[in-house]
Amino acid sequence: MTLPLTCDVVVVGAGMTGAACALYAASAGFDVTVVDRGPVAGGTTGAGEGNLLVSDKEPGPELDLALLSLRLWAELAADPVVRDAVEYEEKGGVVVAATPDGLAALTSLAAGQAAAGIVTEAVGAGQLHDVEPHLARGLAGAVRYPQDAQVMPALAAAHLLRRSGARVLTGVEVTAVLRAPDGRIRGVRTDRGEVHAPAVVNAAGTWGGEVAALAGAPLPVMPRRGFVLVTEPLPRLIRHKVYAADYVADVASDSAALQTSPVVEGTAAGPVLIGASRERVGFDRTFSLPVVRALAAGATRLFPFLADVHAMRAYTGFRPYLPDHLPAIGPDPRAPGLFHACGHEGAGIGLATGTGQLIAQALRGDRPDLDPTPFRPDRFADTEALNFPRQEAS
Repeated sequence: MTLPLTCDVVVVGAGMTGAACALYAASAGFDVTVVDRGPVAGGTTGAGEGNLLVSDKEPGPELDLALLSLRLWAELAADPVVRDAVEYEEKGGVVVAATPDGLAALTSLAAGQAAAGIVTEAVGAGQLHDVEPHLARGLAGAVRYPQDAQVMPALAAAHLLRRSGARVLTGVEVTAVLRAPDGRIRGVRTDRGEVHAPAVVNAAGTWGGEVAALAGAPLPVMPRRGFVLVTEPLPRLIRHKVYAADYVADVASDSAALQTSPVVEGTAAGPVLIGASRERVGFDRTFSLPVVRALAAGATRLFPFLADVHAMRAYTGFRPYLPDHLPAIGPDPRAPGLFHACGHEGAGIGLATGTGQLIAQALRGDRPDLDPTPFRPDRFADTEALNFPRQEAS
């Protein structure tokens, strides 16, 4: 495609969030161009597990966004073509407590979640093996979350982009955000030429801080590295996404140190996916045997049969993290015409649809489905002093 070109909206980033922004903006009548320096789903999306979760969220703005997003995912998946194309599966989640104290804390969290609209089902110790027959013995109990679902993230991003009808320019790097003399956005400059538009959506994931800085509107997006271990294909022995109760605390932690908590789930293709690890090490992709060993040990504590299963590979990705654990979504008053849709950390697949809907509503000036205040991109002070880790092109 020859540049320059003109459109209504430029979305920077062809991952899951960018694809959802393109879909809902195009559905609202905008002419959309998506630009990414890599391939579709080449960043965080391609290194994700595709989880659409409410179970791991405490009551508050992120849970509200998750419930909106889950509803929109279900609406998309009501079309059998979409359902098959994105491998949508309403598998449900099971959060397991090892001790009575852990179960008490989990039960308290579930009560708050239920009050916020989540369906929760208590599972006593004597019922655990009816729900997950291969779980370890001696666990205190669990809570089942039937609303948790899953998609195949790379397929989902590609399908939503196709469905949007947007122009998709891959292998094209944004080098500047163009602004008029009055400060308004007027498009982007790339290494292939310019794309002119009155609106730019920053959906660049872990690269979101760099895009924001190019626009003169700094945003403190930081990477948190995570590994996923993949087993050989197996019969469907694990029915749900199963994880230990301390996973919720790890997600909310501000620690830069390594944290691991077992997260185990089967897939339609057969392999079992094993997570989850979190650590702030910049964009270091170095393979870490200690981390992978910790993941394997945690998984076998939940499912002892996995000790005899071969691990086929491990992969790593970077989750775009903001200091208050909420994404930046919506217009940036520091740069009129700039919209942010980044900083979702490990929840971006699940929150993508709601984010895309909110961005489309903001572009049109419509009343949003949710209060946008907690997600305001300009809510961080002194971001001008931050140094953003540089993500090298893959």
